[in-house]
Amino acid sequence: MTNAMTDLVLYAPNVHTGGGVVLLRGLLAAWPAADRGTAFLDARARPSLKAPEGVSVHWVQARVASRLAAERLLQRLSTSGSTVLCFHGLPPLLPVSGRVVVYQQNRNLLGLSPLSNFAPRTAARLAFERLAARHTRHHVAEYLVQTPTMARALQHWYGPGCPPVRVLAFIDHWPERHVGVAPGWDFVFVADGEAMKNHTRLLEAWRLLASQGVRPSLALTLGRRDAALAARIESMNIADGLKVRNLGHLPRAEVLALYASARALIFPSLSESFGLPLIEAQHLRLPIVASELDYVRDVCTPAQTFDPLSPVSIARAVRRFLGDDEATITIGEPSSLWRALAP
Repeated sequence: MTNAMTDLVLYAPNVHTGGGVVLLRGLLAAWPAADRGTAFLDARARPSLKAPEGVSVHWVQARVASRLAAERLLQRLSTSGSTVLCFHGLPPLLPVSGRVVVYQQNRNLLGLSPLSNFAPRTAARLAFERLAARHTRHHVAEYLVQTPTMARALQHWYGPGCPPVRVLAFIDHWPERHVGVAPGWDFVFVADGEAMKNHTRLLEAWRLLASQGVRPSLALTLGRRDAALAARIESMNIADGLKVRNLGHLPRAEVLALYASARALIFPSLSESFGLPLIEAQHLRLPIVASELDYVRDVCTPAQTFDPLSPVSIARAVRRFLGDDEATITIGEPSSLWRALAP
């Protein structure tokens, strides 16, 4: 590694899981050949990332001291001609000389989810990051986002004087369609157990369906941090006869194979900056049953939608998709009430 000045700096500490690291991998692969540049990457993602040839890479540890050291090095490396792309959603904490562009793909930094939805340690980190995002926002020359919904949310959060916000979505590579694979799951939901993903209401919908004699199979991809939720699912499977299985966190190749083995993707998330599973499912022609929210309509055309705050609405959408729609009530005449009261 060298500490030479550079014109292009990719700053991406804390991007190490989920869709963010998938997009980061593609961004690194497409690094402009004419620009050697510098990249600050999260050390936890090192096994998943390949540094571009000729690019100086600084691996940032998930420790306060390492993050602060990276901020100081970023400040020293940037010049008035530098473009600093902050891919982790936060402007630099220390002032830099270059043009700062923030790729904002984290709705949590905009305060769109209450801190009470998160574990105490995560809530404390988010509270600091939200303060930092607001305090440093005036250093940003341009924001990049993935959807029109995210652009509106960011402009509202920023307030008067917001710099340009450009919608610029991309994907690493389009997954290949698997032909002739027999469905093994009725529904899949590819997501971690973060509160905004809305697993609680999804499971309540599955419990309601079971009470109606409808028991579709559902595959989830909860990681190690979601052990409590996974244990609750096992208890519900036993108590209510559900067919819900947690497959654990899956590598990308296995996620794509999971799509091929499903009848539909169900997506009850309350908010997303992009919704990569929706985009992948749409490309693979996998039917989508999802929240009737703006972020969904930004990126796909679902087969069925529902109110994500209502387990009843989720259950009804599932039944509609399965061709087993719930019967509506019978409307009678006023006299029917009197007849019902007759002894």
